[in-house]
Amino acid sequence: MSLTLGGGPLSGQAPGDVNYTIDGPAHKLYFHDFPRRVRAELGGVTVLDSERGRLLDETGLLPALYVPMEDLRTDLLEPTDHKTHCPFKGDAAYWTVRAGGRVAENAVWAYPEPLPGAAYLKGYAAVYFGAMDTWYDEDEEIHGHLRDPYHRVDARRARRHVTVTGTVDGQAVTLAETDRPTVVSETGLPNRLYIPAEDVRTDLLERSSTVTVCPYKGTSEYWSLRGGPADVAWSYPRPLEDAAKLAGHLCFLHDDVAVEERR
Repeated sequence: MSLTLGGGPLSGQAPGDVNYTIDGPAHKLYFHDFPRRVRAELGGVTVLDSERGRLLDETGLLPALYVPMEDLRTDLLEPTDHKTHCPFKGDAAYWTVRAGGRVAENAVWAYPEPLPGAAYLKGYAAVYFGAMDTWYDEDEEIHGHLRDPYHRVDARRARRHVTVTGTVDGQAVTLAETDRPTVVSETGLPNRLYIPAEDVRTDLLERSSTVTVCPYKGTSEYWSLRGGPADVAWSYPRPLEDAAKLAGHLCFLHDDVAVEERR
């Protein structure tokens, strides 16, 4: 993600404070090895199993995993009439996957005759992440999408005075106040301040039905204000290892909530 989005060197808005220029088209492709075994299952059947995967970083897009066609269960694939054209890669062909009593239409694509600038894609195919039931990075299940090796999440405990205010039943109230936040710096995003639950007025919050998945931090739960706006805060009850420090913390971000900090 850091290469293609958020001001990365292959994004549409590359950083300006550099002493170099990158020659070539505005839309860039970068094909590089993914270092671990990846598997994908549909209906309990392994459709993809590869230790030869490669990531395609493409300007403005999340990286896509491509694997040699031989690393797919081609006996489970049915060619379809669906076609798409990419001006940078060429004409894509598609396959439907049938496995374990499940059907994933047009779930696999490849460029049988890629354009000269993307000739390295010949013989490789990709699978839509959401089309499969389960993905594994080595033996660990993947949530959200495959992790980008150029994306980082750094969680650091800090000494900052942080106050969060909001409106409940028409009254301005302090929702949280702490001197011990955890600062999270994530590639392509502004810093977020996570506050220990003990320093939050959790009696003013209630769980909402919103759930999101981050492949770097884990599955989040959202919190709404009682008598106020929805989804003003979120937390990671069981964060992944890169975000382990966020257990027992909440982060606030909403137009109707003010987060102020003083160092």
